[in-house]
Amino acid sequence: MTRKKKILIGVAVVVVLGAIAFANFKFKKVDGVEVNTEAIQKRDLESIVSASGKIQPKTLVNISADTMGRVTHLAVDEGQRVTRGQFLLEIDPRNLRTRVQSGEASLQASASQAEQLKLALENSRLSLKLAQDNFNRQQELWKGGLTTREALERSENELKAQQASLRAQEQNVKTQQLRITQERASLSSAQYDLSRVRIESPINGIVTRRNIEEGETAVTGTMNNAGTVLLTIADMSVIEAEVEVDETDIPTVTLGQPAKVTIDAMPGKTFTAKVTEIGNSPIQAAGQAASAQATNFKVVLTLDGEIPEVRPGFTCTAEITTATRKATMAVPIQATTVREQVIDDKGAIVREPVTPGRGRRPTTTTTGELKPGQSRKELEGVFVVRDGKVQFEAVKTGIAGEKYFEILGGLKEGDQVVVGPFSSVRELRDGAAVKTTVAPRSGSGPKT
Repeated sequence: MTRKKKILIGVAVVVVLGAIAFANFKFKKVDGVEVNTEAIQKRDLESIVSASGKIQPKTLVNISADTMGRVTHLAVDEGQRVTRGQFLLEIDPRNLRTRVQSGEASLQASASQAEQLKLALENSRLSLKLAQDNFNRQQELWKGGLTTREALERSENELKAQQASLRAQEQNVKTQQLRITQERASLSSAQYDLSRVRIESPINGIVTRRNIEEGETAVTGTMNNAGTVLLTIADMSVIEAEVEVDETDIPTVTLGQPAKVTIDAMPGKTFTAKVTEIGNSPIQAAGQAASAQATNFKVVLTLDGEIPEVRPGFTCTAEITTATRKATMAVPIQATTVREQVIDDKGAIVREPVTPGRGRRPTTTTTGELKPGQSRKELEGVFVVRDGKVQFEAVKTGIAGEKYFEILGGLKEGDQVVVGPFSSVRELRDGAAVKTTVAPRSGSGPKT
């Protein structure tokens, strides 16, 4: 075989191989990105706000001493159930009883002195009447020339003196009456203090704390120092859960919303409740950590019924149902994503032509200038699979359930949306070819 013929054969082989390679490249099947999809369907949704806090009774009374003294009789123990008006303890009454006896004696002495002053007042009135009669006689005698000027003036001066004496006696009686009022008030205060040494239960409840023993001294509080809290009584017939709710969730929480409460000390049990109080001011944190702490608000939940086993201070977790939807269009939370898109003046997405084998180029990477009426905007949406390719669709969401968002617009029932894998959802481009696998269904129509 000549050299020229060998070259021609070699060229022919290369041409054939190139044609085969070109054909394989030209007609090669593009499998696309593997993704999981789920069909849009109607579901029952509940929007839940979770918070943690403490169990507290609605009515809690801290009993302190109004008078300082030694506890001489203690009639209750911690954990004991008491009724309204039941005797709890007594503080040594001897000093206060002495004050009462002294006040009674002072009041009696003041009353006796008042009687003496009243008698003196009567004498002054009689003396004034005699002086007035004498002055009248002297005037008649003077008119008849039967008495001297000296006698007339003497009777007039005596009348004025008696008048002054009467006014003084009247003022003494008024002063003594005020003194009696003062003594009576002091006696009433002493009697009240004496009655406070015997402490009775102000409510029906349970003694949840006893900080005093018989024989110890109870100390009263001052402006700067709190007094001794002797007993704490809690009415456990109405139980509340005081929880801290994040500021971002507070706008959705309203009075009367239902809730479920679980208590850490009572596993396996769930208690129903409703929102009865929402704080208007954030919870103030103490110390240097206040500035770094999240802003929370106090929300009070009233539990339904009595729970005999519960104790104040138990840690609890609450789930407040802030909204419910029945048979509403729902999309899996993991299917939603955010993309920057070019939109026209009507708000519709402007889509670029499809590049064979590569899908649409994202409008966010377009380097050219936008056409009149177009703008770039970040949109929340999902990737819908149509004819083996994905298309980004903007959606309007409503409430958020545990696993699904409510869809208010942008999709229809039965649409297949991409739910994973997460890396695929993050990297997907509008118009890209995909190979789909149906994601396992989580059930039809549950509350999610």
